[in-house]
Amino acid sequence: MKFFKTVSALLFVTTLSIPALHAQEKATATAKTVAIVIPVDAHARVQFGAEKLAKGLVAAGYKTRTVKANDVTAVSKPAIVIATKDDALLNKATAIYKVSTQPLSTKEGFAINASNDAIIISGNDASGALYGSLELAEQIAAQKKLPSTVNIVDAPEMVMRGACVGLQKPVYLPGRHVYEYPYTPETFPWFYDKALWIKYLDMMVDNRMNSLYLWNGHPFASLVKLKDYPYAVEVDDETFKKNEEMFTFLTTEADKRGIWVVQMFYNIIVSKPFAEKHGIKTQDRNRPIVPLIADYTRKSIAAFVEKYPNVGLLVALGEAMEGVGQDDIDWFTQTIIPGVKDGLKALGDTTEPPIVLRAHDTDAPAVMKEALPLYKNLYTMAKYNGEALTTYTPRGPWAELHRKLSNIGTVQIENVHILANLEPFRYGSPDFIQKSVQAMHNVYQANGLHLYPEASYWDWPYTADKAEKRLLQIDRDWIWNKAWSRYAWKANRDRSKEINYWSNIIGKEYGTNAQNGKHILTAYEETGEIAPKLLRRFGITDGNRQTLTLGMLMTQLINPYRYGLFTLLYNSEGPEGEMLTEYAEKEWKKQPHIGETPVQVINEVRAHGDKAVKAIELAAPNVKANKAEFARIKNDMHIYNALANNFASKAEAALHVLRYKYSNDISDLEKAVPHLQNSVDYYKQLVDLTKDTYLYANSMQTQQRKIPVGGNDGKMKEWWELLPIYEQELTTFKRKIDSLKAPQAAQVANKRPVLKSADVKLDGTYENYLVSTGSSLFVDTATYIKDYAEELKALNAIKLDRNKQLAEGTTLRFSNTKPVKVLVGYFNDKDRRFLQAPQLETDASANDYGQAEAKINNALLVSGMPPVNIHTYSFKPGNNTLTLAKGTVLILGFVDDNEPFPTYDTGLVSGGVKRELDWLFE
Repeated sequence: MKFFKTVSALLFVTTLSIPALHAQEKATATAKTVAIVIPVDAHARVQFGAEKLAKGLVAAGYKTRTVKANDVTAVSKPAIVIATKDDALLNKATAIYKVSTQPLSTKEGFAINASNDAIIISGNDASGALYGSLELAEQIAAQKKLPSTVNIVDAPEMVMRGACVGLQKPVYLPGRHVYEYPYTPETFPWFYDKALWIKYLDMMVDNRMNSLYLWNGHPFASLVKLKDYPYAVEVDDETFKKNEEMFTFLTTEADKRGIWVVQMFYNIIVSKPFAEKHGIKTQDRNRPIVPLIADYTRKSIAAFVEKYPNVGLLVALGEAMEGVGQDDIDWFTQTIIPGVKDGLKALGDTTEPPIVLRAHDTDAPAVMKEALPLYKNLYTMAKYNGEALTTYTPRGPWAELHRKLSNIGTVQIENVHILANLEPFRYGSPDFIQKSVQAMHNVYQANGLHLYPEASYWDWPYTADKAEKRLLQIDRDWIWNKAWSRYAWKANRDRSKEINYWSNIIGKEYGTNAQNGKHILTAYEETGEIAPKLLRRFGITDGNRQTLTLGMLMTQLINPYRYGLFTLLYNSEGPEGEMLTEYAEKEWKKQPHIGETPVQVINEVRAHGDKAVKAIELAAPNVKANKAEFARIKNDMHIYNALANNFASKAEAALHVLRYKYSNDISDLEKAVPHLQNSVDYYKQLVDLTKDTYLYANSMQTQQRKIPVGGNDGKMKEWWELLPIYEQELTTFKRKIDSLKAPQAAQVANKRPVLKSADVKLDGTYENYLVSTGSSLFVDTATYIKDYAEELKALNAIKLDRNKQLAEGTTLRFSNTKPVKVLVGYFNDKDRRFLQAPQLETDASANDYGQAEAKINNALLVSGMPPVNIHTYSFKPGNNTLTLAKGTVLILGFVDDNEPFPTYDTGLVSGGVKRELDWLFE
């Protein structure tokens, strides 16, 4: 792996002189002075390592002096020599002190060896020398003295060990869209806080992380100016200068610590002033690649590389441009890579900065096949468990993709991403984390880690805790960062030794002994299983459109397909097992069960919660330090217990309801009532435990959140807001059970009002049809309606040209005087001939018009084609355009946007009506 080019003008080269100021309290008049010797032209990382080592010696009671020399003949003893394998100083020192030292040839490897008079730290490179210095400092801290003997040879297993910071916000900025956040002091005041950056970078180097990723939609307009597009800059001159200063400061301080800065960006996004100048949108997934945008992007990348040659790039090809296809390959090979090469050419340099290709919403193997002949310093990155943490036993098609990326011949980096099922509570299970890193190696065959914050990614640097002064993520979630980093360095550590290691560290953190530390560790590890098991067995998606800790609706448990079930969650991101619907059907048919079952998880999460509470309560009386934080940890353990029981009780209720689907016995519904009541009671506990301790459940507070309910306008983000919904759900269920005991009640309950067409003026001439049996859907095929939901029969649907849809996509221009919804029918099939329904897992703009959720599932049966699910797109009054990508789709008409539009499943499937029971709760 190539290291980034170090820009020497940015490095602080100083002769270190570390006075023993703090040692005066500990050291006696006869305290030994230890000479730390580094080469005259020592790399900044070697100098930084010497500085950290000197501080460790002073803390242990020694005096120190740092000497820059290429010979140790005149250096007083005892001495510590820090050098790389290529330094002349190392050869002289090993000869004079008669010490044999040989660092591992692996990048960042080191060796520490001692004689009577000296300790020699030899690094395979500057980072290795730095890590050797940190290791010796930790040995001194543990023993409270210089070790009498030391013989350590070590190197990291993972090539890339990184963390990310998002320059993004919980909500959209006024007048902007997702990911559009210029670098300004008003939007990101913390970005300009140098002390905070030093604290974060120190945390990273202490954990041996070597890469820092900055995530942003379009950072270039905040960091570079273009001669051909001077109007594209998004910040004023004063802010631009601040950004230059901060980027220089950050990259310099990071380089000293062996950390590579990598700037991430999405495609295709342009700056707001650029878009306004040219009368285009800042981002549009359905827009083809056009020369103007390609030229602007290429020149932006070139200017960035020329200005910051020691910074890498992380490229997200999908998301803001239309998903998988030739456009991805063309954009990467004809715009991005040429832009990097243009920047290098302007520098007169041939050292390729690394480019990381994010395998999200793109065919990364196909892109890499075309890109590698053009550019060699490439990496790939893919999400470990989607936007969640669900398993250390990944499998299925997702695992196959990761292995395919790993076998390309470059480094595959595993991205532990978003953690939507963990936030906002504390998570610190070293056992789960260690097994996950082992899976990255053994199942995915990967060799890199990219770690997201454990919670509140969109609200960096703060946590969601309610506190007099907001808590910092790097303080609260220290176990998260430490555990992932520890196992990224070395995954296969002995489990019993690891329990002792963490018990001691946690015990010291809270001023108690290792036994009580073990109790706290047990609590962390028991709760560490709860959220992963709940999501992988009951969830709708691994994406951040679902906030697991806010609970789930009964309809989402008994009919998950209605909510756009993300199948990778079940076929890849957990052990083989069954969903609630599968389990209930097999129970009724008396068929054998396979793998991890819902009942198994119900029992296990209850046990995990109970054990966690007992363990944390055992430790509580003995905590002597950091009591406020420990109280928050203890509260989190009780929260997890309530969460586990809430889900378990609700899942039990769901199983009884699903049994009624087959038995038609009302007593099965009646058996569900006490379980649903218990789930509400446990949810009330969640409300009580969180109302004074947490600001929110999820840090993404936009319309992208859909489950359990929509998060529009920053609402429905606290537990007390959801409680009335769950209480009403219980009340409705009881009432529907009563109504079932009356004649014809079920038929009446399912009856819905007929939808009325809204007044809309279409731009162009179209043929209309009524939704009815036998109606033809397309102008160029004989496809017709076989069955339909009665609610649609009065709509004026639009007959489209199917071949044109496949070749060009669908564009509908219209004007309306009142707000309207456009009813779009998506065929429920993964074949690429059909336009795929909006999916927030891959498209962050998939709910810009409220279209992400299917409103009527199984609404139409069509000859020779799959069932149709209806989504709605909302438009304000005025001249509007609906633009859809290539693929077959239906436009079923327009309705008044202000009229209620309930979400439900009609149940039409081939061969009859599929019996769904959603109406029992709505």
